[in-house]
Amino acid sequence: MSAATELFNASTQSVSNDEAKAHVKRVSIASGSSFLSGIKVLSPERREAMYAIYAFCREVDDIADDPLPLDEKRHLLKEWRKEIDDVVIGQARSLTGQALANVVAEYGLQKQDLLDLIDGMEMDADETATRGPDLEILDRYCDRVASAVGRLSVRVFGDSGEAAQRVATSLGRALQLTNILRDIAEDAERDRLYLPRELLNDAGITATKPNEIMADPRISVVCEALSEIAQKHYVDAEAAMAQCSRKHIRPAILMMQVYRRTLDGLHKRGWSRLEEPVKIPKIVKLWILMRYGLF
Repeated sequence: MSAATELFNASTQSVSNDEAKAHVKRVSIASGSSFLSGIKVLSPERREAMYAIYAFCREVDDIADDPLPLDEKRHLLKEWRKEIDDVVIGQARSLTGQALANVVAEYGLQKQDLLDLIDGMEMDADETATRGPDLEILDRYCDRVASAVGRLSVRVFGDSGEAAQRVATSLGRALQLTNILRDIAEDAERDRLYLPRELLNDAGITATKPNEIMADPRISVVCEALSEIAQKHYVDAEAAMAQCSRKHIRPAILMMQVYRRTLDGLHKRGWSRLEEPVKIPKIVKLWILMRYGLF
């Protein structure tokens, strides 16, 4: 288990800042995540800080996704909570923790946001959010696994004001709901379903198994309703962005533009072909970077 091994093996050794920075950069770049395109417009120092945040997210997410017994997953996440306690006092045990400790000290990251992310991963691990959760639980899940990351990120971007916090809250939810709609078929293969129970009930779907719900043509009604919720969050995020410094919020704008086009692509594909992937062409991503990242 890579995340756990890295944490525990480094626990008795002092970790240099250079080693820690190299580690989180390696983890981030190896992921190939679309997150990387959004932070290209940051200064090298702020980009390094974002690598630390992303590596932390990646490592706790790996625990939730790993095919381990639930008790072991909970133990590993508990160890990460202990590591966060050490991070905020500058005594981290791991490479990722050391890199994160530097960012916490430099940018004033909030401990609760780090813990919220771990709590969100536990909701994945114990299936709280993966079996047709109700809307309230789904919203809590989105806040913990996405909006919390946004709250960490905007501080690194250079804006910790109220409007930037609203951007994080709304955009995090919008991005996560877009991910859910994009990955329905993939999640079903892993026996996961994030579509909310109220929307399933409204559509007349009473099945509980992901593969059975996938086969019900009425799932298109559910997807459309959830996409409307996502769209509202995008609108709210854009309104909050208008009250922020464009310079500081630019990475969030880039992410919003990419993910909004993903949601538009899902609409164009339709909700009856969920197995058919939707991807944004590289040329479009480059145009977005030029249009929203440079001007």
